[in-house]
Amino acid sequence: MGLTKNDGTPGTLQRRLPAPPRAHRAAPWVIALGLVLTAFNLRPAISGLGPVLAEVRLDLGMDGTVAGLLTSVPPLCFAVFGVAAPRLSRRFGPVPVVLGGLLAIVVGLGLRALVGSTAPFLATTALALAGIAVGNVLMPVLVLRYFPDRVGSLTGLYSMAFALGAAGAAGLTIPLTRALGDNWRAGLAVWACTAVLALLPWLAALRPARRRAAVAGPPPGHGAPPGAAPVVRAGAGQERTRSPRMARSRTAWALACFFGLQATAAYITLGWAPQIFRDAGVSAGTAGVLLAVIMGIGAPLGFVLPRIATRLRHQGPLVLVLGGCGLAGYAGLWLAPAGGAWAWAVLLGVANCAFPVALTMIGMRARTGTGVARLSAFAQSTGYLICVPGPLLIGTLNDATGGWDAPLAFMAALLVAQCAVGWFAGRDRCVEDGD
Repeated sequence: MGLTKNDGTPGTLQRRLPAPPRAHRAAPWVIALGLVLTAFNLRPAISGLGPVLAEVRLDLGMDGTVAGLLTSVPPLCFAVFGVAAPRLSRRFGPVPVVLGGLLAIVVGLGLRALVGSTAPFLATTALALAGIAVGNVLMPVLVLRYFPDRVGSLTGLYSMAFALGAAGAAGLTIPLTRALGDNWRAGLAVWACTAVLALLPWLAALRPARRRAAVAGPPPGHGAPPGAAPVVRAGAGQERTRSPRMARSRTAWALACFFGLQATAAYITLGWAPQIFRDAGVSAGTAGVLLAVIMGIGAPLGFVLPRIATRLRHQGPLVLVLGGCGLAGYAGLWLAPAGGAWAWAVLLGVANCAFPVALTMIGMRARTGTGVARLSAFAQSTGYLICVPGPLLIGTLNDATGGWDAPLAFMAALLVAQCAVGWFAGRDRCVEDGD
C-alpha cells in the first residue's frame, strides 16, 4: 500500500487503510461540532470576568493586588496544568480527557458564581482554568487525529470559534448581567451553561472501548478514531521509542518562544488596551467596544490564516506580516491613540491572529499524534510561563513613568523578538528531524 503526502501538513507521510463500518464511528460533523463548541468555551472564563471585575471586587472584598494578579493567573494555570494533558491523553484517550476538561470548566464556572469570598473565587477559577489548559493542549491533537488531511481547515474553524467565544463573553457579560437583575453572578454563570452544550458532541462520539485509547491512535487493523479513516503514519510502530525530547529540539524551543511572545502580546492587549484608549480621552464604553473589535477580528481571520499557513512551506513570511501589523498598531497608539483608535484596534486584532498560526504550526512540526501532543504541551506550557510577567511589567512601567511611551516601546521590542523566533519556528521541518 503506497505512501501518500498529507496536503494539510507538509512533510507528513500517511498510509491509508479502508474506513471501518459506519456504525462503528461517529459522523465527522459530530467531531467537528465538538471541536467548535469546545473552542468557543476556552476563553469566556477569562474575557467574561473583566467587564464585571469592579462588581466582583466590591462584593467579595477583593483588594487591588489580587485583582491585578488575575491578569497573570490564566497563563500560569495553563502552563502548570497543560503539562499533564499528554500523559492523561495517552492513558485515557484525548476525547475522555477533553470531556473531563469541559466538566472542570462547567463545575468551576458554576461554583465561581456562588462563592462568597476571594479564596474560593480564586480556587474555582483555577479549576475552570485547569479544564481550559487541557483543551488548549489537546485541540491540535484532536484535529490531527480525526482530520489529518484537513488540519488547516479545522484549525481555522476552531480558531474562529475560539475568537467568537472570547469576544462574545467580553461583549455580552454586561448586557446579560443587566438582563438578569444586575447580578454579576448570574452573568458569569451563563458561561457555565454554554460549556454544558460542548459536552454533548463528545458524549455522542465517545465509545467505551476507546476510553484507554492512546493519542497515536489504534494499531493497524483494529479500527480508527470516530469520524476518520484509520491512519498509520510512517514509522508509527516505533513512535514510543523514537519520540524526540522536546527540550533538545531547537524547533520546539522556537515554537515555545513564539507561542509565549504572542500570548504575552495578547494578554497585554486584553488587559491594558482599554486603559490606553481611556487615558487618551476615549470614553469607557468606546474603549470596551474597541477591545471587542480587537478580539472579534480573530473570528474571520482565525478561519482563513491556518489554511494559508498549511499551504506555505515556510510560515515565516506570514509571521512577519502579522508582526508588522502589530508594530504599526503600537506606533499608532504612541502617535495618535485617540485620533486613529479604530484603525489601531483593527491592526492589533490582525496581529493577535498569530495565535491560530502558532496552533497550526504546532500541528505541522511533528509527524505523529504523540509527537503533536508532546510538542503542544511543551510549547504551550513553556510559552504561557514566558507570558506570565508581561502584563505585570507593563503595569509597572506605566506606574513608574506615568505614561505609555515606555510600555509601548517594550511591547514593540517583544514583538520584534516574536517575529524573529516565529521565522525560525516556521521552517519546514519537524521535531523528529533532530535539529
